[in-house]
Amino acid sequence: MKRRISATLIFVFFLAMTFASAASVRPHYRTPRRPLRQVHARVARWNPVLRGSHDSLLRQNDEIDRLKLTRINDDQQLEDLELRGDLVGLHDSKAMQIAPNLELNRRFCRPWTRAFLEDLSQAFYAQFHQPIQVTSAVRTVDQQARLQRWNHNAAPIDGDTASSHLAGLTVDIGKRPMTMKQRAWFSQYVLKLQQLGLVEAAEERRQACFHIMVSNRYDEYRGAPAEFRANP
Repeated sequence: MKRRISATLIFVFFLAMTFASAASVRPHYRTPRRPLRQVHARVARWNPVLRGSHDSLLRQNDEIDRLKLTRINDDQQLEDLELRGDLVGLHDSKAMQIAPNLELNRRFCRPWTRAFLEDLSQAFYAQFHQPIQVTSAVRTVDQQARLQRWNHNAAPIDGDTASSHLAGLTVDIGKRPMTMKQRAWFSQYVLKLQQLGLVEAAEERRQACFHIMVSNRYDEYRGAPAEFRANP
């Protein structure tokens, strides 16, 4: 009986060693992996030609103070300025469109700002046969305060960096309808005027627009662009 058990154990042990040996010599098969494609993440670099800055906001408010313009508090004061002709209306044309959501009593700006818009829109239309779009113009302090409640990037209503829309010499031009080529042309056109001290401009990142404040010196430049030199 003991011999049978011993023989059985030896046989089982022999089988185990045989299978273990066979497993050790079996080649390990690995599923071939496909080469991983290098994925290049596209990171949009924000490097606009017209870059806004704190200093630019200061210069905009310095211009308002130099001209002794009023920051418009409410709709009544806005209406008074419109009736006196201190603010002039903006209207649709072949070269310039007003955003449909811009209220009728907000489609106003200073006369020299409108002159700038007329020249800009005509030059843009001549180049691309498409109009520019004005998305914002004059604002009141009341309106700007409401805007700040939901847009945390909106400029303040007072202080050295207050919104220059409050004085009516600033407009926003929509960039969403523009192609990259059109935006580049637009930026270079405005940059030339900024270098002459005639505008303060910024391509907004969080809002799809170009913010442009226009100095009343633009009238002087418009009359004789070749002879114009920026004032210090």
